[in-house]
Amino acid sequence: MGNLKFRNAVLSDLNKIVAIYNSTIASRMVTADVEEVSVGSKEKWFHEHNSQTRPLWIVEDHENQIIGWVSFSSFHERPAYNGTVEVSIYLDEICRGKGYGKVILQYCIDNAGRFGVKNLVALIFLHNEPSLKLFRHFGFEDWGNLPNVAVLDGIERSLIILGKRID
Repeated sequence: MGNLKFRNAVLSDLNKIVAIYNSTIASRMVTADVEEVSVGSKEKWFHEHNSQTRPLWIVEDHENQIIGWVSFSSFHERPAYNGTVEVSIYLDEICRGKGYGKVILQYCIDNAGRFGVKNLVALIFLHNEPSLKLFRHFGFEDWGNLPNVAVLDGIERSLIILGKRID
């Protein structure tokens, strides 16, 4: 479990990144997208990441198989927020619920300072109990509650902003 490998994503990884992302949409637990996204629609997002300040990592197992991806995205475009990033973790369907999220989130916490990150934030639906449990396990605290801001299949859903100061 602890021998996961993290590498910077390259454009040829985008198909797999999108496939993993799309596999989460139907659950209505992880993303506010309600239909699958295309590779083309994620190219701008891909290029907003860089290995110096906003990494997009591919996560591989000991057999060099891609099991997921994780990104640091700008929390807000204004420069005063540069030290705060949103962390997003997405795992392949067959890898969920096996403890990989803990290894990945620990890696993010351990390496955040290398990218000038002072605060990690995660935007998680209130009904996504597994993700809330994961982040709270690492000391993330409730920094905000946006009640009923999303509508998924006719059901209003609340969004929790969890945050952790990185010292």
